[in-house]
Amino acid sequence: MRPARGARDNLEALRAPDGDVDPLARLLGAGIARNHYGEHLSIRNWFATPEFVEPTGKALELLLRKSSGPQVALNPGSNPRKRPASQGEGHVCGAMGDPERWLFLDTETTGLAGGTGTYAFLVGLAWWASGGLQIEQLFLRDFSEEHSLLQQLAERIAERPVLVTFNGKTFDWPLLENRFTMTRAIQAPKLAAHFDLLHPARALWKLRLGSVRLMDLEREVLGAERLGLHRFGDVASALIPQYYFDYLRGGSPDPLAGVVKHNQMDLRGLAALLGKICSLLDEQGSLEEEDPLDLFGLSRFLERRGEPERAQAACSQALRVGLPGEFRPQARRELALLAKRKGDWERAAEIWHELAGDSKGGMEACEQLAIYYERRRKDFDRALEFTQLALMKLERQGWVSRDPLWHARRMRHHEKLMCRVERLRHRINGSKSAPLLEKAAANAGAR
Repeated sequence: MRPARGARDNLEALRAPDGDVDPLARLLGAGIARNHYGEHLSIRNWFATPEFVEPTGKALELLLRKSSGPQVALNPGSNPRKRPASQGEGHVCGAMGDPERWLFLDTETTGLAGGTGTYAFLVGLAWWASGGLQIEQLFLRDFSEEHSLLQQLAERIAERPVLVTFNGKTFDWPLLENRFTMTRAIQAPKLAAHFDLLHPARALWKLRLGSVRLMDLEREVLGAERLGLHRFGDVASALIPQYYFDYLRGGSPDPLAGVVKHNQMDLRGLAALLGKICSLLDEQGSLEEEDPLDLFGLSRFLERRGEPERAQAACSQALRVGLPGEFRPQARRELALLAKRKGDWERAAEIWHELAGDSKGGMEACEQLAIYYERRRKDFDRALEFTQLALMKLERQGWVSRDPLWHARRMRHHEKLMCRVERLRHRINGSKSAPLLEKAAANAGAR
C-alpha cells in the first residue's frame, strides 16, 4: 500500500442523465455538467496506472530548452516544486515545478484539416490525483453545447496551466484556440508552459521504431500490458469523425463508446510516456537496460540541447552494447565531433583514423585529419596526404545528382580542398627552403 498524495479533487457535482431522454449519457457513463452557457456531458474516471511521476529539474530544463513556452532555468540539483520564484515568474515556476498542476490533453475532432469548420467534439483531460490519474472527458451532444464545454475547459486550464500533449502544438491547441476565438465570448486561457512529447519521442525512438504513433510507443517502449493499457478492438482514428456525424444525423450512439475509450487510452499513454521520457533525461537515471538505438537517439537529443558530456556517454554506451552495423559509422562520427568540440584532439583523431576507410564518411574523416595534422601537429606532409585522399574520394563520388545546388556545393568543396593542397605545398616548400636561405645568409655575412 502506497500513501496517497493528497486528497482526491473536489470536482463539482454532475446531474444524473434521464435515461429515456439521453441514452448517450447512460451509454458513456456520463453526467450532465452545467454552467451559465448551458450543458454538456462529462465522463469521469480515476486509474491507478500509470502512477504519479515527479520529474527532476534537469529533465524539465531539457524538455523546455527548445520549447516555445517560457524559458525558465531550473536548478537540476533541486526539487523544482521548492524552487523560489523571482518577481514576475511565480505563476510560471510554481505551476511548472508542480506536476500535480499539469494537464494532459487530447482531442477528438470532426476532421483533421483544422480551420473554422472543425470542431473538437470530445476534449479529454487528465491530471495527477491521489497517486494516480484522474480523467475527465468533455463531450458535445450537439454543436450548440460548445460554449459550455469551452468554458469548463478554460476553468480546468486556469487550475492547471501546464499543458502536456502529443502533437498538441501543431494540432490540438491551435484548434482549441481557434474555437475560443470563434465564440467571441470566452477568452483562450494562457498557458504557463506546453510540453509536446511528439518531438522528444521522435528523437528518442524513431531510429528503432520508424513510426512514433502513441499506440506504437505504448506497445514497444512503455509496456502496455504492464500498465493495463488494453487496446483490443480499438477504434481507427480515421473513422472517428464519421461515427460522430452519423450520431448527429440520428444514427446509433454505440460506436461513440469506442471513441471515448480510445481517447481515454491516449491520455493514459501520454501520462506514461512523460514518465519514460523524464526517466531517460534524468541525470541519475539508469541506462543499462536501454536498447542501443534508443541510446544513440538519446545521445543526439542531448547533444542538440547542449549536454555534450552526457551525449558522449550515451553514444559510447550505445556502441559498447551493440549498435547495429549501419549506424556505427554515424555514431563514431558523432563521438569524434563531440571530442573535437571538447578539445580532446587526440581522441577525435583516433576516431577519424578508424573512419578514414569508410565508403560513406571517409572523405569527411580525411578532411578532419588534414586539419588536425596541419593545425595541431604541424605535420604538413601528413596533412597534404589526407587532403589528397579526400580529393580522391570526392572524385570517386562522380556527378550522380541532377540537382544544380548539389553540383554547386560539390564544386565549392572541391575548390576548398584544392586551396588546402596549394597552401600545404607552399608551406612544405617554404620549410624545406628555409635552411638553405639561412646558410646563404651566413656565407654572405662571412664574406
